[in-house]
Amino acid sequence: MGENTSITNRQVFDVSIDMHHQGSSKCFDDDGRLKRTGTVWTASAHIITAVIGSGVLSLAWAICQLGWIAGPAVMFLFSFVTYYTSTLLSACYRSGDPLTGKRNYTYMDAVRSNLGGVKVKICGFVQYLNLFGVAVGYTIASSISMMAIKRSNCFHKSGGKNPCRMNANPYMIGFGIAEILLSQIPGFDQLHWLSLVAAVMSFTYSSIGLGLGIGKVIENGKISGSLTGISIGTVTQTQKMWRSFQALGDIAFAYSFSMILIEIQDTVKSPPSEAKTMKKATLISVAITTLFYMFCGCFGYAAFGDLSPGNLLTGFGFYNPYWLLDIANAAIVIHLVGAYQVFCQPLFAFVEKEAAERFPDSEFITKGIKVPIPGFRPYNLNLFRMIWRTLFVIFTTVISMLLPFFNDIVGLLGALGFWPLTVYFPVEMYIAQKKIPKWSTRWLCLQILSIACLIITIAAAAGSIAGVVGDLKSIKPFQTSY
Repeated sequence: MGENTSITNRQVFDVSIDMHHQGSSKCFDDDGRLKRTGTVWTASAHIITAVIGSGVLSLAWAICQLGWIAGPAVMFLFSFVTYYTSTLLSACYRSGDPLTGKRNYTYMDAVRSNLGGVKVKICGFVQYLNLFGVAVGYTIASSISMMAIKRSNCFHKSGGKNPCRMNANPYMIGFGIAEILLSQIPGFDQLHWLSLVAAVMSFTYSSIGLGLGIGKVIENGKISGSLTGISIGTVTQTQKMWRSFQALGDIAFAYSFSMILIEIQDTVKSPPSEAKTMKKATLISVAITTLFYMFCGCFGYAAFGDLSPGNLLTGFGFYNPYWLLDIANAAIVIHLVGAYQVFCQPLFAFVEKEAAERFPDSEFITKGIKVPIPGFRPYNLNLFRMIWRTLFVIFTTVISMLLPFFNDIVGLLGALGFWPLTVYFPVEMYIAQKKIPKWSTRWLCLQILSIACLIITIAAAAGSIAGVVGDLKSIKPFQTSY
């Protein structure tokens, strides 16, 4: 019985390839994997979940540092660069022919196929460090939003007499417990429902932030802010320079999703070619995102001027209607719960694949245990997956308790990930894949784009590091209260 019924993965792969050659495969794609079912809309939902994250909340502060001219201009520039380099990156999903070439399942696979050598290790290090950093940033952001709900209710009850200070740690631990449970979802392809819920939530809180900003502008009867940003006097000349650089990092973070683009593309069905679908999904997502960002950032700055908070919804403090702020902050928490998974799944998959390749005979790593769930299909429990993912979430939660400053972490993450992952590798892979001749006009234009973005990244990283150093002077580990 064992020999007839237990079909190995290799046999399934061979059978599916044979079927592909006969042109009759209904269940499998050309690489022997189960047919992908993703569409423009599921890909857009994944991207929007990844992009309209907590980054949107720091945009009013970012525009405040840059002013009415440079702020929106920088935002448009980042949106254009992100869209353009994403189209270059999506063209690298298949090596060779865009319809039948070998698939690259991850960002690292694409770098390995197109560039190879030490660049693969550099890419892996930067990508996975960035994904780890996003997990920390989202844990901090969610705890701030959970506390904002508690504080607004406390403040409302006391009529503004109680300062309502509270410790962030219990909220970070609560978020961590939720992520431990959700991180047991085996892979990206099973996250569609979570991405859709998270995308809806991101629109909910962005819309509330926008509405409150518009309401505040009407209440003030004027548009606050200036053409050149925060005024000298409110901050010193040196502070203004560092904060302007940090604002670049915040905006870069708000647009960063390139590090998971290939993984999202690997969920998309074809025909049409995955690159075509991904270009459409990226255009839709970046356009919607930019519109939201412009509204939230600009109306936040118009409402608060030089006093624009680092986190728009928690920085509003205790303005009425307090229940609306509670809804917005609850939506942020739900969104971040989903976004954490969208960003961490590629990292989870990488570690599990490496472990399986190094220890193919270990039952602890490779064996699945079927756990019956009444009314559902049995859940395939893998002990290694359960233990490693749980330890990962615990580690990110502990780091979040040590470094609980949202704005500077966001700026630093944006700076570190933007140039290598959003610009450098997509440009270099595209040049290699399309065999663009050195010193040709197109090659020069792509290199100029890359160098310009490198300069912006260095400036943004410097600004954020200055901010983190300033924060570290006043922070006591595990004792942060708001």
